[in-house]
Amino acid sequence: MEDIDEIVREFLVESHENLDQLDRDLVALEEHPGSRELLSSVFRTIHTIKGTSGFLAFGRLEQLTHVGENLLVELRDGKRSMDQPTTDVLLRMVDTVRDLLGAIERTGGEGDVDVEAARAALVAVQEGVLPEATAAAVAEPEPVAEPEPVAVPTPTPAPAAVLPTPRAPEPPAPAAPPTAAPSSLDDTGTLRGAADSSIRVDVELLDSLMRQVGELVLARNRISRLASSAQDVDLARSAQQLNLIASELQEGVMRTRMQPIEHVWSKMPRVVRDLAALCGREVRLEMVGGDTELDRGLLEAVKDPLTHLVRNAVDHGIESPADRVATGKAPAGLLELRASHAGGQVSVEVRDDGRGIDPEVVAAKAVAKGLRTADQVAAMSANELLQLLFLPGFSTAEKVTNVSGRGVGMDVVRTRIESIGGTVDVESTVGAGTVWRLRIPLTLAIMPSLSVECSGDLYALPQVHVVELVALDTQRSDAGVEYVHAAPVYRLRGELLPLVSLAGALGVEATTPEAESVIAVVQADQQRFGLLVDRVLTTEEIVVTPLASRLKAIGVYSGATVLGDGRVALILDVQAIARRSLVRDPELAARVAAESRAAVKVQTEQVLVAGIGGGRRVAMPLASVARLEHVRADQVELVGGREVVQYRGTILPLARLDRVLGTYARESDELLLVVYTRAGRSVGLVVEEIVDIVEDEVGRHSSIDDAGLTGSTVLGDRVTELLDVRAAVLAADRDFYAEDPFLALADTADLVGATR
Repeated sequence: MEDIDEIVREFLVESHENLDQLDRDLVALEEHPGSRELLSSVFRTIHTIKGTSGFLAFGRLEQLTHVGENLLVELRDGKRSMDQPTTDVLLRMVDTVRDLLGAIERTGGEGDVDVEAARAALVAVQEGVLPEATAAAVAEPEPVAEPEPVAVPTPTPAPAAVLPTPRAPEPPAPAAPPTAAPSSLDDTGTLRGAADSSIRVDVELLDSLMRQVGELVLARNRISRLASSAQDVDLARSAQQLNLIASELQEGVMRTRMQPIEHVWSKMPRVVRDLAALCGREVRLEMVGGDTELDRGLLEAVKDPLTHLVRNAVDHGIESPADRVATGKAPAGLLELRASHAGGQVSVEVRDDGRGIDPEVVAAKAVAKGLRTADQVAAMSANELLQLLFLPGFSTAEKVTNVSGRGVGMDVVRTRIESIGGTVDVESTVGAGTVWRLRIPLTLAIMPSLSVECSGDLYALPQVHVVELVALDTQRSDAGVEYVHAAPVYRLRGELLPLVSLAGALGVEATTPEAESVIAVVQADQQRFGLLVDRVLTTEEIVVTPLASRLKAIGVYSGATVLGDGRVALILDVQAIARRSLVRDPELAARVAAESRAAVKVQTEQVLVAGIGGGRRVAMPLASVARLEHVRADQVELVGGREVVQYRGTILPLARLDRVLGTYARESDELLLVVYTRAGRSVGLVVEEIVDIVEDEVGRHSSIDDAGLTGSTVLGDRVTELLDVRAAVLAADRDFYAEDPFLALADTADLVGATR
């Protein structure tokens, strides 16, 4: 029903505009009766209203405009000249049409508006017969009283829209009218109609507004940076207000540029129908999420790639009816177009339930065409083999046809989508079907980014590609960069992460030692890798400026921007960097990927390392830590011989780990607590200092037979003892596990497993 409401609303807005133009054209036509341009304009307007009203089942409106169209045909064909009686009846028809539109807007139907008098007057003028009553009515049209506001009745369901067939169907039978188009109230509380609640705006004006908003965002960023470094309260408050206003204005302007993706999908039924007939297929097309909006500039950019994917699905994906029946499928294949918002992007999927793509066939084709060697494809996973479909010149078609087989397509699709900051990937199951997935930014004008520094220059990294940031820890022997067949990798949570030096990718001299770099873990298509940068500065929204042709030809930049401090930064093209740096030597890339998959899946967990005095360090599972707190030493009280503090309205028992483990920490006026919480009970473990939070490799633990400890390990080149958390907790609160003994068993199992 919402779709029908929107159709009616658009019809009303357009019709009101057309009627205003029709008034002007008819008056002008009376002065210039021979103007073919005016006659054509009037005829097109009436014809448009008639056609749409018939589709929406507004019967009386269709009948009235049909009679008016007949009179206009005679004028257009030169069988009649424009005179005052003709102008009068046409203007009377316009007034009646306007009354009908008003009734539709108020009630959802044509109400009790009388159209017979206007229709009879049109017929009388056309036939040249003007009875006295009709002539009087033509000369002086009866005044139509302004309708009184009425309550909107319960809407009647509208008929479902049916796509037109190639041959013109018979006129449809009258049906229940659609629901009324929504109206709104203006600032004075007056009911505002559909024609008054929207306006048409030139696209160039929207583009100009977007550019101005971009400049405002840059100014906002600069002022916000100045306010953050100054100690002026008024300036900070004004900067916050400016930030709010600029954000709301930016959102509003961007919303005016948004259009539903169904504008692109509207041609797909015809494309699928014609192509299915050409290829001998039966295809049922379903479209879900057509109201998903994205920037109008991006709609044009995705039209051709989306059309190619649809054609590819019909030609390559869906089998012939006979083949489908032989495999137990329905004769007609299903092709789905799906669109949705996900993670600040628009996700568009082209799904089919066809034969799927066999990775082995892809591998054989790649070897046959000389794109990869047999050893290289043997080391690739099924997903990596499917990525070969995007190579230039690749095709799995057995013969060249008008539709496919020339090796031009998927590489162009990927290039086009990546040029607008998007990604494309494919998933396929043999015999079940294929999914092509496009991820497209909502807009290219303004985007969130991470500013980084490399060799003294600033660069913007689109946040949509950033997964996480990792600082290289020079204190850990196992936290540095490793090399597999001369390719740098980093062991991140037990898996090998390929590394790319940004300085190397840009062809500039590195000024920061590798060990002091920061790893920006980024995602490019289906490949995740680490980008080595000198420093990470800040995150901010940037305004994207297109590059000059010479800079664009370099291939690793997607645009430029001005940062909040006024400096210019180039925007990095993550996909281009991945292709240039990771696939320069396909054999080496395949070996690294194979070794990454073959790497032992090391069981690790995050632990909190704390100093307890006497140079000793203990590690405890981070998952067991609720929070860290500081309390004054004079807040400690004794209850039954045990130390406690008043904490968040409750009594918090304490256990000093130095005393539990037989050492002594230095005296301090302030105690550092590691608060451990379970089942609503908490205890505080007193430590001397917090050293770090690190990854602990479980398999490297050594057993130890000592009270309060479960073992030892090496963390950051230091032997670190593993705390028996259960023993420490019981030292503070003997009844901690009393309410649920299974918690004690769980704790014990976790700690025992950590020592094996």
